[in-house]
Amino acid sequence: MPIGFDGRVVIVTGAGGGLGRSHALEFARRGAKVVVNDLGGSVDGSGGSSDAANAVVDEIRAAGGTAIANGASVADRDGVAGLVKQTMDEFGRIDVLVNNAGILRDKAFHNMSLDDLDLVIDVHLRGAAYCSHAVWPIMREQNYGRIIMTSSSTGLYGNFGQVNYGGAKLGQAGLMNTMKIEGHKYNIRVNSLVPIAATRMTEGLFPPEVFDMFVPEHVTPAVIFMASEDAPTGEIICAGGGHFAKAHIVETKGVTVGLEAPAEAIADAWADIRDTSEQAPFNAGGEQSQKFAAAAYTLHQASK
Repeated sequence: MPIGFDGRVVIVTGAGGGLGRSHALEFARRGAKVVVNDLGGSVDGSGGSSDAANAVVDEIRAAGGTAIANGASVADRDGVAGLVKQTMDEFGRIDVLVNNAGILRDKAFHNMSLDDLDLVIDVHLRGAAYCSHAVWPIMREQNYGRIIMTSSSTGLYGNFGQVNYGGAKLGQAGLMNTMKIEGHKYNIRVNSLVPIAATRMTEGLFPPEVFDMFVPEHVTPAVIFMASEDAPTGEIICAGGGHFAKAHIVETKGVTVGLEAPAEAIADAWADIRDTSEQAPFNAGGEQSQKFAAAAYTLHQASK
């Protein structure tokens, strides 16, 4: 069944180029009214211009779609409030938020300044939280909302020189994990994208012969799916080059070594503790607590 967005209003942050532009164009093609947010800065977050956002709006309008531009920084609370107010004044509702805006300040951890750490976390993590917090009451009131975080393989698995970026990107998945629970009652579904795409932020990571295989347009279908009426919630979807996968955090079954067990007991049991044959994901932190409580109770009963 075709996925459409007629009557829906979509905010895409960082939509002046790359992934965000691809998302915005596709939402508009499918009938959405689109707010193209972009500070227009450089990859490292410096500078700013409305040219990029306006150019995407012009593309959408030229194709017969509806769009407006916004130049706020997602790391600025007042700017985010203005973004949401502009959207509500223009369209009267907000159905989808795509937290896509991002910057890079790559350096090995021992060379990274705390300013580089703070700025990347401000844009990626706080920016996603600020935007989500600003649209949350609107989505609750209308009993409908779809929020997409943009995480990264660096956040999930690590990458040299990207401590700041990786921490912020895994943090977005952490936001999702609780927002999916709190939003369930109000039909707000929250998911995370892990894109593999050749953009100005990643152009140095792809050899030329591979670059064209990982265009942003091959990632956008995952965002459209996560923003749809029948979207799942709490999922991490990896996308790139026409390939899609689900990532999730799992926990091994573990071993009960005893309440008074010393560190040496953990070392002796480490092979069994890390055994992945019965690992499983949890849907909420309380499920892990229940697992540990059950193990502790069994141990307590056995000691009587």
